[in-house]
Amino acid sequence: MNRAELADFLRRARTRLHPSDVGLVAGPRRRTLGLRREEVASLAGMSTDYYTRLEQSRGPHPSRQMLTALARALRLTGDERAHLFHLADEEPPRHEVPSGHVRPGLLLVLDRLYDAPASVVTDLGDVLAQNALSKALSGDASARPPRDRNLLRRYFLDPTAREIFPPEDREEYARVHVANLRAVAASRPADPAPAALVAELRTASAEFATLWDEHEVAVRRATTKRFRHPVVGLLELDCEILLNDESHHLLVLHTARPGTESHERLRLLRVVGLQDMTPSGSVRAPNEP
Repeated sequence: MNRAELADFLRRARTRLHPSDVGLVAGPRRRTLGLRREEVASLAGMSTDYYTRLEQSRGPHPSRQMLTALARALRLTGDERAHLFHLADEEPPRHEVPSGHVRPGLLLVLDRLYDAPASVVTDLGDVLAQNALSKALSGDASARPPRDRNLLRRYFLDPTAREIFPPEDREEYARVHVANLRAVAASRPADPAPAALVAELRTASAEFATLWDEHEVAVRRATTKRFRHPVVGLLELDCEILLNDESHHLLVLHTARPGTESHERLRLLRVVGLQDMTPSGSVRAPNEP
């Protein structure tokens, strides 16, 4: 616990607030800059002596409940609340329930990434948005029923979903899916969604059940993936994954290294777009953004 930094942070957070910010009346003779210590203590439901000792770098280790109360009393932002917990050597509270709302700014980023397949998915694998090249690479998830937009559900329950990957890669991709879901489920114990998805897949897929019982854990990170597109052929793409902790959204970006055959094929795919140019018109890239 960093008592000196914690004390300084509390003092600065207190002095930047005006009484009206927290529903208090300042009064005509007020000389204190910001809130008084006793006002913060009252808002947080603690004694003035206890709070004073925290600001003087001599207080005891505050409980998580006390830190939460202080964050609320001092009107801290999410980042500031996390910082407060870190200073007290505590893990910040997690956002248990993911949001299905994609921020407009992130949608704009997708549109600007015209030369690379990009998508926004939840950490549970629900596809929320794709740019045009992502749809050209792996199909338009929005055209499917909501339940079928989940990558894990499709990978383990729909045999056609794996056709986009080389056969020799499919077992490893299955293992990665399960290991990542194991990490997500453990990180959100109060959210019923991960547990429900695990229960469904364990019941419906013997392969998933076997992999789940192996208890492998690995958070999904940057990697190289291979795709078999029915029009342009095999693409080897670098996959970058950017995480938004607050909403549990992942920005998944696939790029090809300049000068490679995959780079040229990706450029061709951008020209082809969503046109189905296969002879039979029956094979579509079905799964991964």
